[in-house]
Order: sequence, then C-alpha cells, then structure tokens
Amino acid sequence: MSERLQRMFLQKLGPQLGRPTQSVAGWITAKVLTRRNRVLEENAVKLCDISPQDTVLELGHGPGVGLEAAARLLSGPKGRLLGIDYSEYMHQVASDKMQELIASGKVTLYHCDVASMPISESNVDKVFHCNCYYFWPDLKKGTSEIHRVMKPGGLMVTTLSLNSLEHMAPTNIFTGESWRPDMYMEALRATGFSDVRMENRTNKLFTFQVVFATALK
Repeated sequence: MSERLQRMFLQKLGPQLGRPTQSVAGWITAKVLTRRNRVLEENAVKLCDISPQDTVLELGHGPGVGLEAAARLLSGPKGRLLGIDYSEYMHQVASDKMQELIASGKVTLYHCDVASMPISESNVDKVFHCNCYYFWPDLKKGTSEIHRVMKPGGLMVTTLSLNSLEHMAPTNIFTGESWRPDMYMEALRATGFSDVRMENRTNKLFTFQVVFATALK
C-alpha cells in the first residue's frame, strides 16, 4: 500500500482508533488493533513482571489481547485482573472473550474514562497499556487518576511505536502534540510518578518504545 493510500486509510479509521463503535469501521479497527498491537500488548505484560498474587490493571484494553496474556500469569488465589476501556464496543468484545474469568471473579472490566475509574485508592500493583495515552482528553487528569489507584511503589508500563506515531501525526487523528512521549512523561512526573524513563526494545524484528513509571507515594 502506498504512503498516500495508508494516510487515506488512517484518516478514514482515525476517529475509530480512540473509541471504536459497533459498526463496520469499528469491526475493522478491532481487527487491525488485534493484529498490530499484539507485540506491544504482550511485551507490556512481560515487562510488568507480574506476580501470581498481583492486582493488575490494563488501560484501554481494546479487543482483549493484553488481558488474555496477563490473566495467564495471575495464577494465585488473590491474583486479580482489572481492565477499562472508553469504547462500549471494545468493552463488550473483551467481556465476551473473558466471560469465564469474569464469572469466576478473577477479571473485572469497566466501561469508563481513564480520568474517572471506579477502582479504590492504592489498590493496583501493576498497570500496563499500549497505544492509548494520546487519546486521553487530559493527560494530567488521566495520570493523576492512575496514580490514585496504584499502590505505593507500583509499576506502570506503557508500550508504543514512535515510528508509527510519527507516521500518523500528519493525518491529524491526534489532538495537537499529545502523541509525543515527552508530553506523556511530563504529565507522569507532574502527578506523582518517579523513575520515569523511555527505552527502546526490539522483538521479532520490530523496534518499539517502552515508558516505565513508578508510583511514588
């Protein structure tokens, strides 16, 4: 596909990337997210260093690729997985995929905004997400709320493809410069996170970026 056609494709699906709807475009977006985000999702889970008894939260869980990977690691009786997504459609798709674990109480999914999560304070050991912070309406409100629900010393891992973001930015699917990792990292530091850093990683010949942050309380 030529660069021009890729940009046209992104402009068409752009509104769906942040909040897929139950539509043909939303269905296509879900398929694209499942395929393109798998490496990022699986590496975010791996880099969280999840223990069997942890309480883990995924932000913007989408179709549920990361949820499935994390659930396999939470084998302890106290291990629990939480997930949120702003898209009602993605919430339903993931709920259907995780229905047995939801029924058992191992997994709880919420249809909500990252800036207002129905999760108690200092409850979460590990947080992970990929390709979603630049869709949050207010970075600092989002990072502040994440900090609230995390336990002291809790780790958050964010995976992204800077190359893909730089390619998509000219299509205007993002709000302003919100896609830039330095803006996200600045919001993390401003709302109580420490040891905020970005590293380059490679997996299956794919180079991506990881932002690590620790909840300082």
